[in-house]
Amino acid sequence: MFHTEKTKALLVDWLKEMVGNAQSQGVIFGLSGGIDSAVVAGLAKLAFPYTSLGLIMPCHSQPVDKEDALYVADSLNLETREIELSAAFDYLVKTTGVDPNSMAASNLKPRLRSATLSLLGQSLGYLVVGGSNAAEWYTGYFTKFGDSAMDLLPIARLVKSEVKELAKALLIPEKIITKVPTAGLFEGQTDEKELGVSYKDLDNFLLTGQADEAIKTRINSLHQKSAHKRQMPPMGPVVRD
Repeated sequence: MFHTEKTKALLVDWLKEMVGNAQSQGVIFGLSGGIDSAVVAGLAKLAFPYTSLGLIMPCHSQPVDKEDALYVADSLNLETREIELSAAFDYLVKTTGVDPNSMAASNLKPRLRSATLSLLGQSLGYLVVGGSNAAEWYTGYFTKFGDSAMDLLPIARLVKSEVKELAKALLIPEKIITKVPTAGLFEGQTDEKELGVSYKDLDNFLLTGQADEAIKTRINSLHQKSAHKRQMPPMGPVVRD
């Protein structure tokens, strides 16, 4: 049984402790308009009412994402900044000659956002907070050196249904809670379509270890293939006299 209020309080205290231990001043995070980033924003605002900053970073994004991000910020009375990354994306794709419609190019978007968060966060003395949930972390549904390159991952042990319960407790707007989950990497993209499994089935598997054989095989395959994303880079051998 998920204890929503206790978890909320625990995570707020944890954020304060982690930031204090790092001798930092506050937190910075991407605000995408989705539920995960909204929950991170809600927790951050409780932990650091005056030193929480949400960055809206369009990169050939759908206009609704910015609208929803601002809607979340307004509901939380959260400070935001907008940094347009489309020009940086276009420059890098053009100069490298990479196909702008390729997965490599799509993954550049969260990597640019991560670099932007780190740049501004360090300048302010803020830690960078990410919004990966347990399902994303287990299956590797995140970009290596992108949305995983964070200082803190407060909701990485919460399955999607628990994220939704926490969102309600944080008074996140209903339209954000019920919004179809998407990484926003390209038009028409959804999390469940790319994962090949529903969040309901993922939640059940992560919480109980149970699933239909085909679903279990799919989830285990995703987990095994993405193992490198959850590890530090391998170090090569050395010979010394």
